Formats: sequence, C-alpha cells, structure tokens
Amino acid sequence: MSWFIVLGIAVSLGMDAFAVAIAIGSRIKLSFRPVFRLAFHFGLFQFFMPIIGWLIGAQINRLIHDYDHWVAFILLVFIGLKMIKEAFSHKNEFDKVSDPTRKWQLVLLSVATSIDALSVGLSLALLNVHIFSISVIIGLVAAAMTVLGMAFGRWLGKNFGRYMEFLGGLILIGIGIKILLEHLMT
Repeated sequence: MSWFIVLGIAVSLGMDAFAVAIAIGSRIKLSFRPVFRLAFHFGLFQFFMPIIGWLIGAQINRLIHDYDHWVAFILLVFIGLKMIKEAFSHKNEFDKVSDPTRKWQLVLLSVATSIDALSVGLSLALLNVHIFSISVIIGLVAAAMTVLGMAFGRWLGKNFGRYMEFLGGLILIGIGIKILLEHLMT
C-alpha cells in the first residue's frame, strides 16, 4: 500500500477528530493540558482502533458494521446536546463550561471519533498489510489535526463566543447524523 494512500486514509479518519476539536476549542480556555489531553487521546484511539480491527479480522466485520454507526451517533448527539444546553446556561463564555477533555467525556469523544478506524482496520486485514506502521501514521495525523482544530476553534470562540458553542454542539450532532446516514444508506 502506497504512503499516499495511507496518508489519505489518515486524513479521512482525522476529519471527525478535527471537527470535534474545533467545537471543543471554541468553548474552553486553551492551555497546554487540554490540547495535549485531547490530541493524545484522539491520536491514541485512532492508533489502536485499526490495530484492534485488524486483529479481529474480517470474520466479525458484519457484526461490528451493523451497530458501530449507532454508537457513534448516540455519543456525539449526547455530547452535542450538552454543549447546546451549556451555550445558554452561563454568562461568561469560558468560566462555567465543563471541560470535555477530561474524564468520561474525553473517553466518549475518543471512541466516537475513532469507530471508523476500527472498520478501516478490519478492511486492511483483508488486504494482508502490516498494520502497525499504518496505525502510527493514522494516530499522528489525528493528533496533529486535533491540535489544529482546537487552535482554529479557539479563534472562532474568541470572535463569536456563545454562538460557536451552540454551533459546536450542532456540529457534533451533525457528525453523528452523517455517520448514521452514511451507514444506513450503504
């Protein structure tokens, strides 16, 4: 498999992480720790999910494929609705919002943005490729796209405030709906 194709796969898988990072970056105070936490976890989950999928192999691809989109949809809609609610529940833009780069929200977002990587790993098992180097590239690209997304989201948040938090929640819900529709239409 060419490195151009691998990079294309990595960028495609990193798009959800990028969009979620924009939404999060628009609503929290950015410092090294939250950026590192989100980028590290998104990159780590994007790294491990293809390996797990590859190890599972094509034998259970149908089982996972039947419900992975529902899991991602539910997680993203839940967190998106929470962000929309918080957009209207506080006065200071960044003072009272919960930090989605901590605890259970971080894990839920990491799983939701990396479920497609599991399917990619399953598909790559059919091609009999060496998964480790491909997973490293996928994880690094996802981490880099997360950092860029948070920086861009911060700029949007500073300039558009609470509206970006509301829009960020809508974006997460939209990504969840997109994932669901893509799988239901195939």
